[in-house]
Amino acid sequence: MKKFRHLTAAIAVMLAFSLITSSCIGSFALTGKVMKWNKQVGNKFVNEIVFVAFCILPVYELCLIADVLVINSIEFWSGSNPVMAQTQVIDGKDARYLVKTDKNGHTIINMNDKSEVRFNFDEMERSWSVEADGKEVKLFTWVDDNHVNVITPDGNYRTIETSQQGLFAFRQLAENTTFFAKK
Repeated sequence: MKKFRHLTAAIAVMLAFSLITSSCIGSFALTGKVMKWNKQVGNKFVNEIVFVAFCILPVYELCLIADVLVINSIEFWSGSNPVMAQTQVIDGKDARYLVKTDKNGHTIINMNDKSEVRFNFDEMERSWSVEADGKEVKLFTWVDDNHVNVITPDGNYRTIETSQQGLFAFRQLAENTTFFAKK
């Protein structure tokens, strides 16, 4: 809980700082790309389920932090945004990262320790997953045009109907579960 409070406080400080220094606010291209992709995943119910899942996992939060701390600064000083490229190098606080984008997803390589994280899209299964340290976790899978199987905060999967009722049930599940960072 303490880590979550520190993360929340850090995000609040970064956002306040970005508003004060509006001359280098940047385009938030990474967050925008994730949101743009999210809007075209499926119908409005699937899009909302993916949005809530990405908030739980904290995909959107991490993208926002990367935009605020690294990518927007690069854009300000260099005049170009590295997110727009298919392969890009990002200098982070503790490491340099190589991000490769292809038609099947994204690979993020820590160039210091050579560790990799991969976001995979499986067209046959119609699913997205994340892979790291030889372990792969499916984030969500389309069951049919009216149902999505999505990971829950406890690591199980739940099939959600792509309707107002299904979306409501998934939101309640997400709101009634607290997510803590694990070491």
